[in-house]
Amino acid sequence: MVTMTSQKRYALEWVDEHTRRFSEFHLCIWNYAEPAWREYQSAKTYCDLLRAEGFAVEEGSGEMPTAFAARWGKSGPVVGTYAEYDAVPGNSQQVVPYHAPRVGLHPWAAGHTDPHSALGTTALSGVLAAKATMERFGLGGTLLFFGEPAEKVCGSKPVHAAKGYYDGADAFISYHPHFSNTAIWDTQCGSYWSVVFTFETVGPEKWIDKSLLPTTHTSHAAAEMQRRTICRRASAKSSMLGALLASEFSSKSTTCSKTTRGTSPP
Repeated sequence: MVTMTSQKRYALEWVDEHTRRFSEFHLCIWNYAEPAWREYQSAKTYCDLLRAEGFAVEEGSGEMPTAFAARWGKSGPVVGTYAEYDAVPGNSQQVVPYHAPRVGLHPWAAGHTDPHSALGTTALSGVLAAKATMERFGLGGTLLFFGEPAEKVCGSKPVHAAKGYYDGADAFISYHPHFSNTAIWDTQCGSYWSVVFTFETVGPEKWIDKSLLPTTHTSHAAAEMQRRTICRRASAKSSMLGALLASEFSSKSTTCSKTTRGTSPP
């Protein structure tokens, strides 16, 4: 049996004592349900709480309006983690075990069925538990807590990394739900590379070889079938406005639209 130190025991007990507080915080982020690069209310809610906890907070870090970088402590070691809080378009969902978009919102509105609302809140509870433990036992060190928006589109982490926000850290912990409790040495979910390829083609409708596309028995094929079904249904409703959802890989493309819930910049 592994012997638990008094510091670890204190941190776990601190989390248990603040369960209701973080449950309510999670529900707040879940209700905002803001998609990538539109997480204005979510980011502000994190920043306000972190400032109240004594963190120095840079809002709009890396020139990204919905990102932030928070810091507490002055000595080493420097340990960090981060929150993700972008919702996924088309995943609007009531708190029920069957498909049911939230009342009053467009069916294609964003939702936290992933849910990054819980992922970010859990990372927040961990860093605040570490801070409380360090204060209780007089432990030295510095805690970093980053707000990483637009994770689903490989958004902010590469920008933060390229601009040096991860420099100088001794360790960064990426929290993510898993089917078992474990700790792994991996780069997944951390600050990663992102690249966009831009090119022109004489015949846009002919540039891809359809024979290379999966047709059966793959998750990609299933997703493609679902996308095409959605497009056929949605194109029949001329009242649906919003961002471009998808188009067929053919000379005659079918376009459908969706409206997502997002907040305007302050």
